[in-house]
Amino acid sequence: MVATTLESKDTLSTKHWSSKAHVDELKRTGCLVLYEVDVDDMDQHPTLTCMKFDIVIFNFPHAGHYSWLCERDDELIQKHRELLKAFFKSARGMIGEGGEIHDSHRDDYPYDQWKLKELAEKAGLVLKEKVWFEKSDYPGYHNKRGGGIQSNKKFPLKECYTFKFSLKPEFTTHELMPSSSQTTSILDDDISYA
Repeated sequence: MVATTLESKDTLSTKHWSSKAHVDELKRTGCLVLYEVDVDDMDQHPTLTCMKFDIVIFNFPHAGHYSWLCERDDELIQKHRELLKAFFKSARGMIGEGGEIHDSHRDDYPYDQWKLKELAEKAGLVLKEKVWFEKSDYPGYHNKRGGGIQSNKKFPLKECYTFKFSLKPEFTTHELMPSSSQTTSILDDDISYA
């Protein structure tokens, strides 16, 4: 298993002060923890570039919080769409044959305006399954705000689902390298699971 964060090690411990115990537990169980991994080019990360995964998970992606924007503002919705577009494009090349990309996401307004399924489809993915998000499926997971505003605080989960995508048939084996490692990558801003 590989856990990643956009933050540097120092920034993570400052913004998400409770993450240290989670990172320690992940490492204790043999998980590789990588810092400063951006979804825009995670498939080109020196450690990840030669790895293929069974599942790539991004729980509750968020493009950040801005004091002048609220979740229903078109500008912020567009930033969220750009984040998801980059994630799907990059993650698509990281899954092995039969692999899946999971995105846990609120499905109520305004989050449904992110057009998650459309963006995945444009990236060559197809929705296999949409299941209710069960926090208990991630022992030790604590949902946290990803932006700088109260970043160590939880956010309400409400109407949350895990969307499970796989490659469209025309994007399968002929575009993928043979699988060298069958692990799971979990992407999150705060590495808040154990």
